[in-house]
Amino acid sequence: MATVQQTISVKTSRRCEMIDITSRVAQIVRDSGIRDGTVTVFCPHTTAGITINENADPDVVHDILLTLEELIPERRPGYRHNEGNSDAHVKSSLVGASEQILIAAGQLVLGTWQAIYFCEFDGPRTRNTIVQVQGD
Repeated sequence: MATVQQTISVKTSRRCEMIDITSRVAQIVRDSGIRDGTVTVFCPHTTAGITINENADPDVVHDILLTLEELIPERRPGYRHNEGNSDAHVKSSLVGASEQILIAAGQLVLGTWQAIYFCEFDGPRTRNTIVQVQGD
């Protein structure tokens, strides 16, 4: 079994946004030469995350971000973390830090409408995402 790991940089432009990184992950998989296995996409930040969701209709991303903001507002009485980004930490925990995707015949195994998203909750910033490909 082979393992290839690469870090990609993601530049965000808003406080909260979801950036489609599917093509960048797919390129790493292709370049790895691994035909069958898995790829793990990991976010090493406590105020950002990784998720898989629809990429065909941009309203889906809008609705996800809107719902997260309604459920976990940026400013809320009672927040105790004094950096002012408590909501970003909560959103990151709910979304999660990583996704694992199957690889078959050198391609990501995703549904027709699925994409891999880097989720920013405390931007704008330049972030890292670690992509690890394992398999044969």
